Amino acid sequence: MARIVVKFGGTSMANIERIRHSALHVKREVEAGNEVAVVVSAMSGKTNELVGWVNEASKLHDAREYDAVVASGEQVTAGLMAIVLAEMGIQSRSFSGWQVPIKTDDAHGAARITEIDPTELDKRMKDGWVPVITGFQGISPHGRVTTLGRGGSDTSAVAVVAAAVGADRCDIYTDVDGVYTTDPRIVPKAQRMTKISFEEMLEMASLGAKVLMLRSVEMAMAYKVRLLVRSSFDDPNAPQIAPDGTPGVPGTLVCDEDEIMEKQIVSGVTLAKAEAKITLRDVKDKPGVAAAIFGQLADQGIIVDMIVQNIADDGATTDITFTVPDSEYDKAVKALENNGGKFEYARLSGSKGGAKVSVVGVGMRSHAGVASSMFKALADKGINIQLITTSEIKTSVLIDEEYAELAVRALHTYYGLDKKDA
Repeated sequence: MARIVVKFGGTSMANIERIRHSALHVKREVEAGNEVAVVVSAMSGKTNELVGWVNEASKLHDAREYDAVVASGEQVTAGLMAIVLAEMGIQSRSFSGWQVPIKTDDAHGAARITEIDPTELDKRMKDGWVPVITGFQGISPHGRVTTLGRGGSDTSAVAVVAAAVGADRCDIYTDVDGVYTTDPRIVPKAQRMTKISFEEMLEMASLGAKVLMLRSVEMAMAYKVRLLVRSSFDDPNAPQIAPDGTPGVPGTLVCDEDEIMEKQIVSGVTLAKAEAKITLRDVKDKPGVAAAIFGQLADQGIIVDMIVQNIADDGATTDITFTVPDSEYDKAVKALENNGGKFEYARLSGSKGGAKVSVVGVGMRSHAGVASSMFKALADKGINIQLITTSEIKTSVLIDEEYAELAVRALHTYYGLDKKDA
């Protein structure tokens, strides 16, 4: 018997038919003798509709009332899931965040979880009940409903329920059947991975892979909660077949590196488009200049990604190049030009329409030459590299967006990630 937390996203809860289908996955786990808790998102598109209503009512609305409205989406789906499970003969009841309780700070709209008392959930699960918990929400120190920020239902499934009740794993049901070596829409030969380490998944999520929200992976890694990414659209009554074709649980397991016996040098290739590049030339180099430049951008809420600095031979000036999203380019340029004399530079240049391509793999720690082989693979396709950044398990390059998909396909093949039978 295992203790499992099951999380269903918006597409899995889109209507009553989809809720019934998702409930069959829960029923299968219960009949296998597992203790199960469920965390649900609102119906697909419902949260956006609720946010739209709030903004239509008043652009300058009270954030506390925003949360009161937006949190209602998950209350509907939690209640409906509990009703459907009960109809299937499974003891179930819904829990709003405040009923668990999921305690948060009072940062309405982007609250952080501070504490959870798992006593009631633990008791229900031991007694054979299936608690159905609203994702995305909690309760503030002042007794008001809070929401955790978009994508927060993943976070609550991982950090709150799974860690608090000591779950053996947290199953994230979504509209894809696992984590792939790259986007299958770009590379049809992309493979679904059986396992991926927390660190690799964290890098892939931060680099543009959309399967899991970055915050949920951070929480899973911090609490050592094993995640299983699988599709809610699979037949719940079909034999459970693992990715390697043997009987077992399908999907991709996100786990500690120690659980992965064979570590590939490169596990995946990611792509993030719409990257803008900005270069400040001949910046007067003195202590604090980098802090002043990036502090100016941070004050405007602009997220900076890749950063490269080249100091002149005389040490008096430096060139600083970095990337921001295309959508933030004009705002970033304006902020740098209007810096109030905090830093000096000779000129500013930049361009939109770049793409960041990255290779990720824990095996890179123990293998030299991964970066150079990546550069060679791109050069063989005539692709010019504009910027390079590296970490212990990742190498990223900035290239022209028109070559982005060619680069992904070339690297995917070069590192042996293509399906052999595709």
